[in-house]
Amino acid sequence: MIQAGEGEPAGVASLSEFPLKEFQKLYETVFPILFRVANRIVGSEEASEDLCQETFFRLYEKKMVFPNPEEAKYWLIRVVKNAALNYAKRKTRERKAYQKAFREDTRVQETGENLLLKKETRDEVLMALEQLPENLRIVLILKEYGELNYKEIGRALGISEGNVKVRVFRARERLAGILTEDNANVS
Repeated sequence: MIQAGEGEPAGVASLSEFPLKEFQKLYETVFPILFRVANRIVGSEEASEDLCQETFFRLYEKKMVFPNPEEAKYWLIRVVKNAALNYAKRKTRERKAYQKAFREDTRVQETGENLLLKKETRDEVLMALEQLPENLRIVLILKEYGELNYKEIGRALGISEGNVKVRVFRARERLAGILTEDNANVS
């Protein structure tokens, strides 16, 4: 049981009062989820790890109060999702600025014989995923890459479980349509 600090309701504790063992357990169980979510959004393992570390640091720095570790988990997911989206937007702006400044050639060079089928498929899916509206893309990332269930996604995003199911269904349908359309254009 998490002990409450002075002036806090019973059963509520700040992170600074978490026993080290409980904080380590929270870190060990939530970090992989946060990493997968961040990595899927930003596409860089190094940046994802940094975002996850910053998220845990924010938890410590703000001395957030949660009734239980589950609530801390959902808060961490929301924070890393927002941080990753901000990072991705910033990187996109930076890339556009560099391209404009240096007038780089933005065409993708074909290396057909060197690409494996698995990599091509993965790239197609990631590109199709980027074409989805943000509200559909985020629920699909949390479901498929974050390995969260509908209830957890709903809590993390502040929407109902039913809304999550609808969004995941719509995201999968649109993703399948985009992939089918892209394959029809190739034929």
